[in-house]
Amino acid sequence: MIEIFILSIVQGITEFLPISSSSHLILISKYISFNNQGLSVDVSLHIGSFLAVIVYFKKDVFNFIKNKDLFFKIILSSLPVMLVGFVLVRLDLVNQFRNIQVIGWTTIIFGILLFISDKMKVSKKIEKNFSLKSAIFIGSLQILSLMPGVSRSGIAISASRFLKFSRYDSAKISFLISIPILAAVSLFGLNNLITSENLDFSLLNLISIFLSFIFSYITIKFFLKYLQKFSLNIFVIYRLILGIILLVISYL
Repeated sequence: MIEIFILSIVQGITEFLPISSSSHLILISKYISFNNQGLSVDVSLHIGSFLAVIVYFKKDVFNFIKNKDLFFKIILSSLPVMLVGFVLVRLDLVNQFRNIQVIGWTTIIFGILLFISDKMKVSKKIEKNFSLKSAIFIGSLQILSLMPGVSRSGIAISASRFLKFSRYDSAKISFLISIPILAAVSLFGLNNLITSENLDFSLLNLISIFLSFIFSYITIKFFLKYLQKFSLNIFVIYRLILGIILLVISYL
């Protein structure tokens, strides 16, 4: 139960903040052995995050019916990382660079990129300026998040800030794009469970979904409120410190 609680915190927080989930999982797993971290639990955690972002942005989701243009751009932004990710999984290359040295360096490098992007002046808004070119640019850069340590939300926010969207709008774009991505990850995981004849949802899975939903929802709400008043510097500093710790551990 404690393992599920820890995994739910890691999933809920790192899925939406511009920090890397893989960095944290490696650091935590170095000291804690997760006996319950099977595919069904992993799927449950992603379902919880998916439901959280759907509930939080329910007005925007319902507006997709009226605003089909925005819906198309959100789907377009999510396609590159999903398609490339699918190919990497099929070719068994998804864990090719999943080592602590690579994650340490990418955590630092993309932390610096986040810092640089956050210095851009604000001149655009989602309602008026989230164009087809913006969607393609953000979507293309998200492919980099397939490299461990980069952070999908981090690179999406950085890309949006480079396009001169506000911190709040950049985070919102990242969250909206996460909806189809989380849906795809959840469905892909469920399909693997079904094909392996291992679809056995238990109370543990329901608890995983619930806890992941709670931590994800709280994180989304906190982060958006935070960005209305403060910069992304705290996350940059955090990434630099975490990256250095990972590199020190890797070379010891």
